[in-house]
Amino acid sequence: MTMKSRNCERRRVLLKPQIDLTLDVIVNGEDGLPPVILLPSSMRDSGEFEDVAQYIAKAGYLVLRPQPRGFGASRGSLENLTLHVLADDVATTIRDLGKGYPAVIIGHAFGHYVARVTDLDYPELVRGVVIAAGEQRYQNDSTLVVSLERAADVKLPREERLKHLYHAFFTADSDASVWLTGWHPELRPVYRDAGRIPSKSEWWPVSHSPILDLQAAQDPWRPLQSRNELKDALHSLVTIQLIEGASHSLFPEQPKMVADAIINWIKTLN
Repeated sequence: MTMKSRNCERRRVLLKPQIDLTLDVIVNGEDGLPPVILLPSSMRDSGEFEDVAQYIAKAGYLVLRPQPRGFGASRGSLENLTLHVLADDVATTIRDLGKGYPAVIIGHAFGHYVARVTDLDYPELVRGVVIAAGEQRYQNDSTLVVSLERAADVKLPREERLKHLYHAFFTADSDASVWLTGWHPELRPVYRDAGRIPSKSEWWPVSHSPILDLQAAQDPWRPLQSRNELKDALHSLVTIQLIEGASHSLFPEQPKMVADAIINWIKTLN
């Protein structure tokens, strides 16, 4: 089957692994192909990855986008939510829709926390991890967190929100208005707390799988001095690649470059 003839149209599958848990998974690509998981950033869902998902699916992969609990039609307990619980949901998706074949997991920003903990908890299900616009290990720029919260606040004037989007997420040459919608600020406290368990010290310096550290060249969350920090810790497990013309949002700014970088890296894996 040629790339052009592959069925890569977006479809949705609702998984019911437990009576009180529903996972809403957006799917691109043919069943039985090598699975690739896409996990979204803080307060945003997986719907916005469509362009990148299509590119990856056309290259011969089954792209799975499990919506986090509370997003889309995904429903499950939000009490005592942790990265371990979110990793469980990813593992369920890999076992069910990926038929248990080890997956490449792409985590955008906060999503890379979930990707790394999935590798920690379920190494047999993870072929590789892509950290897409992951922040530096110790974030010390409080203005970025302020901009995150204000960009997501739909009660604020459009121009103020755009100012914060350009400060923390988009280059000056990009169209930040695409992120005026798609926010779920009501879930911010739940996921902020979930991101603290386990602590970063337990998973950041550990990996069972190869990692592509896909950095946006103009990302204020990942300043120049932090470029090599993960490679310095994990050495040959880590490959670093810069995406020019992109800030922290990355995917809407340079979807083709992002997809090509991921596809080319996956081809190097065993």
